[in-house]
Amino acid sequence: MTGRPSLRLLPPELPRPATATYAGILDPTDHDRHVRLARPPVDPRLADWVENYWAVAWDLPAGTSYRSEIVAHPAVNLTVEDGSHPRHGHPMPAAVLQGVVTGGFVLDLQGWGRVFGVKFRPGGFGAFTGRDVASWTGRSVSAVDPSEEPVLPDAAGLRDRVLAEGDDDRRAALVDAHLLAHAPAPDPRYEEVLALVRWMLADPGVVGVEQVAERAGLSVRTLQRLFRRYVGVGPKWLVQRYRLHDAITAIDAGEVGPGGLGDLAARLGWYDQAHFTRDFTALVGRSPATYAAGTATRLSAGRSRAGRPDRRP
Repeated sequence: MTGRPSLRLLPPELPRPATATYAGILDPTDHDRHVRLARPPVDPRLADWVENYWAVAWDLPAGTSYRSEIVAHPAVNLTVEDGSHPRHGHPMPAAVLQGVVTGGFVLDLQGWGRVFGVKFRPGGFGAFTGRDVASWTGRSVSAVDPSEEPVLPDAAGLRDRVLAEGDDDRRAALVDAHLLAHAPAPDPRYEEVLALVRWMLADPGVVGVEQVAERAGLSVRTLQRLFRRYVGVGPKWLVQRYRLHDAITAIDAGEVGPGGLGDLAARLGWYDQAHFTRDFTALVGRSPATYAAGTATRLSAGRSRAGRPDRRP
């Protein structure tokens, strides 16, 4: 895949200020070699609640697999999926609601598969459904299983209509129509949450929950309750996840800086490099130094390939 956008830049095509970046896929160059990623357009009338649509597809040789690793955003995702193998315990085809993933998101891909996803803004699914999103945090549940609490009206019908369509843009139009038919009234409290999330994302200088509470004019405890109701996690978690995204993006781009990882850690709000290393390793599964070394090798290999003469006939 070519033309990958800058990860740290906010997606420019969104009609509302972004509440997420394109950061999060670990080893993005390697990911692009195995998985096709697209982002079909969202109807602007859904921009209050939906960050973006995304679609992935893969077709791997028999007997092989690819481990996809993602540092997830503080977002609820609704996916319609099909493929040759079950994923996260869900038989295919499936419609799945994935609450906010607090740890690393790892998926071993096999055979063939395709997924169309709705990525809600932080707090967007809670505002759209009127539900307490914290009940889904860290969970992946079937959106069509009658034993589960209903996620959206006629989720099974939506699954079947989307899977019957092969084109991502036409799938997006089907999802647009379904969501617009059930769109709620505006929610002023959700608007407050969105304003804070945009600020936390855009300003790498936001490194503590006290800063957020002061800007909101709320106590830390009240702010925590508000975020858990709408986003599914507390504001402290959100701040750290955004700063870890910033760290991963800087490493992926080879832009750590002359001061090395210690300087990067300080710039993003960690007290020292040891705390940064602990938090990074717990989420990514590799230390920042190990991840950076792998990135340097990939960047070097990419430059070598780019400078190699084309000897094809």
